[in-house]
Amino acid sequence: MFSGVTGLINRGQKLKGTVVLMRKNVLDINELTSAQSATGIIGGAIGVIGGAIGTTVDTLTAFLGRSVALKLISATSADASGKGKVGKQTFLEGVITSLPTLGAGQSAFDIHFEWDTDMGVPGAFYIENFMQVEFYLVSLTLEDVPNQGTIQFPCNSWVYNSKLYKSDRIFFSNKILRGDGTGERKEHERIYDYDVYNDLGNPDSNARLARPVLGGNTTFPYPRRGRTGRKPTKTDPKSESRSDSVYLPRDEAFGHLKSSDFLVYILKSASQNVIPQLQSALPLVGQTEFNTFEDVRDLYEGGIKLPTNILSDLSPIPLFKELFRTDGEQALKFPVPKIIQVDKSAWMTDEEFAREMIAGLNPHVIKVLKEFPPQSKLDKQLYGDNTSTITKQHVESSLGGVTVEEAISNNKLFILDHHDPLFPYLSKINKTTTKAYATRTVLFLQNDGTLKPVAIELSKPNPQGDNYGPISTVYTPTKQGVDGSIWQLAKAYVVVNDSCFHQLVSHWLNTHAVVEPFVIATNRHLSVVHPIHKLLLPHYRDTMNINALARNVLVNAEGIIESTFLWGGYSLEMSAVVYKDWVLTEQALPNDLLKRGVAVEDSSSPHGVRLLIEDYPYAADGLEIWGAIKSWVEEYVSFYYKSDAAIVQDSELQAFWKELVEVGHGDKKNESWWPRMQTRAELVQTCSTLIWIASALHAAVNFGQYPYGGYILNRPTLSRQFMPEKGSKEYDDLAKNPEKVFLNTITGKKETLTDLTIIEVLSRHASDEQYLGQRGDGDNWTADTAPIEAFKRFGKKLVEIEQKLIQRNNDERLRNRYGPAQMPYTLLYPSSEEGLTFRGIPNSISI
Repeated sequence: MFSGVTGLINRGQKLKGTVVLMRKNVLDINELTSAQSATGIIGGAIGVIGGAIGTTVDTLTAFLGRSVALKLISATSADASGKGKVGKQTFLEGVITSLPTLGAGQSAFDIHFEWDTDMGVPGAFYIENFMQVEFYLVSLTLEDVPNQGTIQFPCNSWVYNSKLYKSDRIFFSNKILRGDGTGERKEHERIYDYDVYNDLGNPDSNARLARPVLGGNTTFPYPRRGRTGRKPTKTDPKSESRSDSVYLPRDEAFGHLKSSDFLVYILKSASQNVIPQLQSALPLVGQTEFNTFEDVRDLYEGGIKLPTNILSDLSPIPLFKELFRTDGEQALKFPVPKIIQVDKSAWMTDEEFAREMIAGLNPHVIKVLKEFPPQSKLDKQLYGDNTSTITKQHVESSLGGVTVEEAISNNKLFILDHHDPLFPYLSKINKTTTKAYATRTVLFLQNDGTLKPVAIELSKPNPQGDNYGPISTVYTPTKQGVDGSIWQLAKAYVVVNDSCFHQLVSHWLNTHAVVEPFVIATNRHLSVVHPIHKLLLPHYRDTMNINALARNVLVNAEGIIESTFLWGGYSLEMSAVVYKDWVLTEQALPNDLLKRGVAVEDSSSPHGVRLLIEDYPYAADGLEIWGAIKSWVEEYVSFYYKSDAAIVQDSELQAFWKELVEVGHGDKKNESWWPRMQTRAELVQTCSTLIWIASALHAAVNFGQYPYGGYILNRPTLSRQFMPEKGSKEYDDLAKNPEKVFLNTITGKKETLTDLTIIEVLSRHASDEQYLGQRGDGDNWTADTAPIEAFKRFGKKLVEIEQKLIQRNNDERLRNRYGPAQMPYTLLYPSSEEGLTFRGIPNSISI
């Protein structure tokens, strides 16, 4: 256990140390002129701890005297009980005013420890906080330890009362972090436990706000969330009551003063204050609907005139100061989305419509079409025959002289299929103010490498009942006249479905929700010095925090998502139905491409697969990132595990994996596809997949939200009326004013303002974001040289990959790289600056 820790310390010697910490991070936006100015300590932090109001820490000197005490623990010399000897208590001595390595908001203090020869080498320490206000402990560094040099203790944890931190020389149990599954969790606790999603609704407030429990049942299986233990609702004992604040294990709360803190604050403020104010203001200025496409573009060009008093009622947040002009115009003005920065009409083309299925916001749903007509897996007894009504006559005129059979044989036909997940819910959705279709879109791969839509099928339920099967209509491309407007509407219904599937499945479920059980299981079973804990830790940063916020204001009953997306009150319930088909091993990019049939196995190709759509930006760039991740993980795992037997014999790893499968994703515990975690190959593949999901996959589906969806015409989120039928007034209106009918069909003005306000925040990078290939703890995360060098090679490889992707985007032969909108695909560039950049892969799901 203590191998490599040798050397003695002279009797009576004092060891010099440096303690780095941060005071409690309570956001007070009013005292900051911009998010970038938040580089010092925020004053006035009043902490409510254990039911008592803590006193304010006004100056750094409050940490001196007898406020914070530390005691070193030996890693090599044991006392009579067999535990490491404990040194004398000592206190912080003085503030270090200049330390180059300090991060934003961090402060450093001198400390000296008495440490005699018979104490051996320090391997851990106790810390006690005698103040009422908690603080965030970043690290302890000991200097000039004989025969050891510098010893670094990365801590990154909140200190409320006595805690024990260990260096990478001692393994220890995580039992203290597990709790016993009972009681309501308190703010200062560090307990990691599981619960089902039973806190989305608020039935005590209104029956309309009741939502089913997700997880723990076969009807709506779901990944587990972090347990809070709030009291059950009076109306439904299975549902948990809601509150403004949601418990997080203390170490999961933002412990770094960065602009992501402010982004989270903005989300809360936007949902609770700004958006209601905007919605109430629209009728006052007579702007409740868009009448023309020019009206939509005014959101970015001229802005929306607002009542003169609205700014005074809004929080003085820097981002909102950018949106709301204060030069006397009193106008709301959003940044110009990238999709219309070069060409305002490119979004309307069939080529851009198809290109965004492989280089857009939801680029991993399209599949190869292997049978014609397209089939359904829905139960015929419940939903009738859902076989597609698309025929050869519908499509062959657009296939350039080849037959359907030839196109299928040559892997030239593809489908964006939003039929089966949606159809069972259509009757319910269409009883609300929204009107929806299930959709199938068939596309043809042309000789120039671009995709062309050749048919769109819109299906709605039979009025006699779902079991009678759908009533379907097929539309084919037309550019002129009213039929051209009908085709534009057909594409809009497709995009509405794709927007919902993207937000609720591709984004929320397949990244945010599925990762949270990994965070919980890791903290419950892998000690902080366990090599896999160290490997995965950067990819968990802030995930539980942002998920808790999402449950409070984004995916909750009548929250932002339900209010602005077609799936409405059924949003998360529908994602639970899709989760039934979720398979962890298929989330690895090569496996995903093979499953969808857009690639085939090819040992001679890089990464072992060959793309059938050669110019597939998301897949091509993603494979480069995937390969780098897997190579890094292979090097890392092979250093710590010399054989498969070492995997089996690692009790912490086995306990982690068992609980992750049986509890964290417990509704799928009996699936045969779960890796058994018996070999190094299984560990490498699993860790690579998890890192891919948390980093590159999330980046691909998150940071393009405003660049693509900020222009609501390009990515509408709901539909409010059915397709006009010949002979109807709506059909005549479409012939006279196609723009107005289009706008009356898609997302309304009120919902658009809500949507834009939120996704503009969600698409931003924080000022001190940690990107793939970076770590916030420098080289101090391990004492082993080989993994550090391997990680540096990983970082260099990502730099090389970024240059390769830039070269691809400069290759004019690759038309899908930039498309009619002249919008190069940059979402998988590893690096980024702060802000709305349309690029960058953060380590974790932090927004």
